[in-house]
Formats: sequence, structure tokens, C-alpha cells
Amino acid sequence: MFVDQVKVYVKGGDGGNGMVAFRREKYVAKGGPAGGDGGKGADVVFEVDEGLRTLMDFRYQRHFKAPRGENGKPKSQHGRGAKDLVVKVPPGTVVRDEDTGEIIADLTRHGERAIIAKGGRGGRGNIRFATPRNPAPEIAENGEPGQERYIVMELKLLADVGLVGFPSVGKSTLLSVVTSAKPKIADYHFTTIVPNLGVVETDDGRSFVMADLPGLIEGAHQGAGLGLQFLRHIERTRVIVHVIDMASVEGRDPYQDFVTINNELKEYHMRLTERPMIIAANKMDMPDAEENLKKFKEQLEEDIPIFPISAATRQGIRELLYAVADTLEKTPEFPLHTDEDNDTINRVVYKYEKEKEDFIITRDPDGAFVLSGEKIEKLFKMTDFTHDESVRRFARQLRGMGVDEALRKRGAQDGDTVRLLDFEFEFIE
Repeated sequence: MFVDQVKVYVKGGDGGNGMVAFRREKYVAKGGPAGGDGGKGADVVFEVDEGLRTLMDFRYQRHFKAPRGENGKPKSQHGRGAKDLVVKVPPGTVVRDEDTGEIIADLTRHGERAIIAKGGRGGRGNIRFATPRNPAPEIAENGEPGQERYIVMELKLLADVGLVGFPSVGKSTLLSVVTSAKPKIADYHFTTIVPNLGVVETDDGRSFVMADLPGLIEGAHQGAGLGLQFLRHIERTRVIVHVIDMASVEGRDPYQDFVTINNELKEYHMRLTERPMIIAANKMDMPDAEENLKKFKEQLEEDIPIFPISAATRQGIRELLYAVADTLEKTPEFPLHTDEDNDTINRVVYKYEKEKEDFIITRDPDGAFVLSGEKIEKLFKMTDFTHDESVRRFARQLRGMGVDEALRKRGAQDGDTVRLLDFEFEFIE
């Protein structure tokens, strides 16, 4: 089964907790703090493996959680950082953040790596909090939580040449005679339901990757037939070979086929029409093909090279492959489409991003005040509540952020309940 899009949950490892400890040495009256820092949590790293061809593995494992760092130790020993969680992906994988739609990584080359979810830093031990005023602090931090997010993985095939055309025009047959690929071939619509790739080698030693993609029909850009599944994969191709049934075996007009498919490419994304196109007029060994080709050339207004071929008898194949190889040599790679690059390829877009609030105050139905927000929740998770000094430090940090004042403005009074995540506090004036 070919899988080319999947949603996955990733989480970087939490940092290890810092430690509160003191030196206990013979003849040393006041040994001082000796609690080490926690180790860094592991990152979730995606790495390209050219042996993979599909996202099939991600259908069965959709959660990837990296290990946490080791906790700090006594005698000023720091915890060990966790080893990164490396996940193998096929070449051509595009990783997007599900919430923002931002492209996190576009992985194309074998061995290429990208950090998808960062691990948290280790919490500091009490040796980090010693000062002349407080030489023996009982303060340590818990590890920073690792980054977590839902991502959408899309596979866009790394083919130099994409074969496009209606179902049953001979794309799979053409691929099978010019490469060692063995696509399923039969006389019915949508025989090809997954993209097939093959390496083509011309007689003069040049080579390129050709993809036979699922057949297009009218309305494909809106998802009709196998449309979107097909169109996703053509985004990376540099040259489009439009295969047309010139014998009109199924009774369709060859020129109308050409116009319909081009409209679908245009509707999906305008940049697809910038790619050089070559027309392969297939099934020239059959009756009426010559007459239809003559009529087709008269109707064609654009200056697109046409090569009469017969995939079944291999007529004209050599000339077609030479033309494709020549076109590839002078065609650059096309960058993936993003919302910002509609007109210009090389430009920087600066966007105003509203600064995230440190905390938000809401009310529960029972009248309790609820604190939420990324910064305050992270601060809470990194506080070690088993030591009074750490609790007092947390209270000072909240005061410094303006939480106390904000609660008073919202009407909080002495003894009111304040919730933060799963915990409750009492507001004290």
C-alpha cells in the first residue's frame, strides 16, 4: 500500500531535574551545595533514508516521544543528556506544523536531517543558586518540558519527469518500456492508483527519474478521482511529459484531453504551468492516429514540441527520451510552493507576530480563577515544590510577572481559589 500523507504526534524529551544536595566531608564544617544539573532531553530528529519509498510505517506508529534527560546527582555531578530519537523518512518528505501550516522541513537528500521537536534543557541544581547572601540554597529546577506538536507529513516524489494524462492513455506502458519499473497495466481506468518511479538511461549515457502518476480527470484540483493525490507529486518534477491517446481509443478528442489536463494543472497551482512540457502523441500504430495528429497540430496554439510515439511498438521512444534529457539539462529545480512565494521566488517576508502573553486569567463556573499561558505553565512545571525555598522563588516569579496585581484587578480576594493546570492555590493578600 502506498501512503503519501499522514498526521503524527511528536514530543521532544523533557530535561532532567536538577538536584538539591550538600557536600558531607570529614573535617569540612560547611561543605556547601553539591546538587548537579539535569541532562538535556532528546530531540526528535527526522533523517532521510533513500531505501524508503512510502510513509507506510507512520500509519502504524503515529506517536514519537523522545527520552528525557537524566536527573542531576550529588557530588556536583550533572545528569547525562538523552540520545536523540532518529526517525527514518523517505526522500521527498515535507513536514508541516498542523496548527500553523508552517513548513518545518523539506527533506530531499539521503542522510539529510532536521529537528522536528526540540528536547527541553536540564533543570539547574542547587550549586547554580549559591550566592554570598544564600551560600546553601535549597533550590533546584525541574527539567524544561520538551516541545510537542502535531505535524502533517506529505511525500512528494523526487522525479525529474512526470507523465501526465487521462487514465488509459499509455503512461504505465511507456514507463515500463523505458525503465525496469513494472507498473500494473490493464485496460481499465485508474489501473495506476499509486505513483510508480523508474530510472531512464538514454543511449548516450544520460539518466533521469521518471514518474508515472495516477491518471487525471476533470475536477482533479478539487479532489475528483485521484486528483490531489496525483497533483501533490508533480510539484517537484522539472519537466512534464503529456501523454495523449492520439488514436482516440475511448472516443475522447485528443485536443480536448490536452486542454482539460492543462486546466487542472493551472487550477491546482499556477507555478506548474511554468514547467517545460513535451507532448507524447501515443498509440500512433493504430488507425486514425495520423489523421488525429494532423488535426491536433492545427488546433494547438502553443509552441510545444510533439513526438509521435507508440509505447507498445517502441516507435519514436528514442527521440522522445533525447528531447526530455536535453530539456532537463537546461531546466532548474523548482522550489516548493508556499503561500508567500506567489510572485517572487527569492524574497524575505517579514510578518508582524503578536507577542504571546505571559499568562491569561479566566474564571471557572465555581468562581475559581484559572491561570493559563505557555510561559507561566512552563515556569510551574520547572518548579520543584518539595522544597520551601523553591516554592517561595516561584511566588516571587509570579509577582514579578504581575500575576498578583492582575488577580486583584479581576476581583480576587483573600482565600479565593486559583488554579494552574491540575493544581489549586489559595490567594493570600
